[in-house]
Amino acid sequence: MFYLIGLGLCDEKDITVRGLEAVKRCERVYLEAYTSILMVQKEQLEAFYGRPLIVADRDMVEMESDAILESAEEVDVALLVVGDPFGATTHSDILIRARSKGIATEVVHNASIMNAIGACGLQLYNFGQAVSLVFFTESWRPDSFYDRVAENRNLGMHTLLLLDIKVKEQSEENLARGRKIYEPPRYMSIPVAISQLIEVEEKRKEGILSPETTLAISMSRVGGGPQQRIVAGTLSQLGKQDPSIFGQPLHSLIIVGTRLHPLEVDFAESFAIDDTWRRVARDVYKVLDE
Repeated sequence: MFYLIGLGLCDEKDITVRGLEAVKRCERVYLEAYTSILMVQKEQLEAFYGRPLIVADRDMVEMESDAILESAEEVDVALLVVGDPFGATTHSDILIRARSKGIATEVVHNASIMNAIGACGLQLYNFGQAVSLVFFTESWRPDSFYDRVAENRNLGMHTLLLLDIKVKEQSEENLARGRKIYEPPRYMSIPVAISQLIEVEEKRKEGILSPETTLAISMSRVGGGPQQRIVAGTLSQLGKQDPSIFGQPLHSLIIVGTRLHPLEVDFAESFAIDDTWRRVARDVYKVLDE
């Protein structure tokens, strides 16, 4: 049996009972370590699960999945994934590969950022398509995300921006030279994300991400109890805050849709930098107090 098991968002205790029982049955347990991260180290997971974990990086999961699936027809093997197993396309791919080999599979679900974003007060059914925001480089500054945000906004929907992480990445030079030398991990911060959004808005000039009149909510360490941070305001306000206010990574950013409900305004106001949140909601988003 091949198990694909979600670990939730925070620490070793977020795994479900069903997931933990499966882990304890497995002969080999892999920990996927590049699409997201937990808030604790691998050793803490191993101590709680009572099983050694094999770290599976991007190359192993995407290029060497046969090694993970080896002998899974005969013994139990698990791949542990931060959040929910279907939060990344690559996890669906390894399931397809397992089934094509005639390996029995089972998925154990868990909480992910896709549903935990409700903690900010915006209703889940008011979200449109989620969008990834990647680090800009000198030669690559993609703006296709802007079209997705625009599509959501035209429908009045909120947009969840998943901010880039770089784990075990190679520089362009090392990649070109075939050298297995990796850069230190990097996690996109809220100020960097907002600066990229504003840069693209200045380029496109469609008013989708106007800094002074677009409401946004930053979230970090969602599900992490006292480590969780939520901050609401305009893009301009968020971009001017001291980075420490946003907490530790991982970070996400929500662009508030135009079909904003009064209850959403009231709930998120507790995270607002100041009364600009309610003023913009009233004057720009046309949300009237109930």
